[in-house]
Amino acid sequence: MKFPIRLFPENTKIDFVDKRVFAFIVTSLMVVAAIILLFVPGLNFGTDFKGGILIEARSNEAIDLGALRKSLDGLGLGGVEIQEFGTNKDVMVRLERQDGGEEAQNKAISLVRETMGSGYEYRRVEVVGPRVGGELRNAAMLALGLAMLMIGCYVAFRFEWQFGVAAVIATFHDVFVTVGLFAALGLEFDLTAVAALLTLAGYSLNDTVVVFDRIRENLRKNKNATLKSIINDAVNQTLSRTLMTSLTTLLAIVPLCLFGGPALFGFSIAITWGIVVGTFSSIYVAAALLLYMKPLRGIRSGIEKDAPALETTA
Repeated sequence: MKFPIRLFPENTKIDFVDKRVFAFIVTSLMVVAAIILLFVPGLNFGTDFKGGILIEARSNEAIDLGALRKSLDGLGLGGVEIQEFGTNKDVMVRLERQDGGEEAQNKAISLVRETMGSGYEYRRVEVVGPRVGGELRNAAMLALGLAMLMIGCYVAFRFEWQFGVAAVIATFHDVFVTVGLFAALGLEFDLTAVAALLTLAGYSLNDTVVVFDRIRENLRKNKNATLKSIINDAVNQTLSRTLMTSLTTLLAIVPLCLFGGPALFGFSIAITWGIVVGTFSSIYVAAALLLYMKPLRGIRSGIEKDAPALETTA
């Protein structure tokens, strides 16, 4: 016996397509806000991208982060970031790149180790130069771009090119708006943030493909229906699944935001925000974009009048 869980009745008839203009306005405002935030104040690039010093150490006893931060802040080395990770005996220290060459970086590392004392086992000490950081930043942007391209190619191959274009636009929106969140909150944008964005792109695509698959199925079943009604039916039929998936994922991610500590905050907040924005775009944006594409194998939009979705022959 099946016990399906539905957040909405099976015969839900919400007109999502009719609200597409409002959804497009909200989407456009978020994208414009993200663009502005990328210039003012801009992204807070981490050590991975702008260069700097990274020290990972383990103490013999629990670390008092407050006391350690106070000690290192007084060294005059610029911005110092301290994060606890793994256990309360593990700490990660990030320093700005010091003015001067390799000698200045080594001097800063020696000063930090001297201040922290001999009760630490130094597991990793790295100096990332600005050139290497720039190369990593370019590689990260290339990875995101290729991910968007492959997403479009996959959806276009599985469905039709119009679906691929709509999927790329919706996924790009989700990722770009999340990048804007990093700029707005001043969160450190590093390789962990890039991993979060790639994870988000895959998650967003999953929801979009589910809706597209139902649209394709309904097109085969209802050849005389308008594309507008087919899109509305598909979104309504998958609405409970979409929201249940998002809510259950949030149940796992939100505790990471609240209790995961600084090391996981950037990753978890990006996924949390991305799920909310991605759910919105999957419901209101991705499918509605198909109305503005060229006819799909004879499909008419049915926006202006109640035209059939597929031509029928006598």
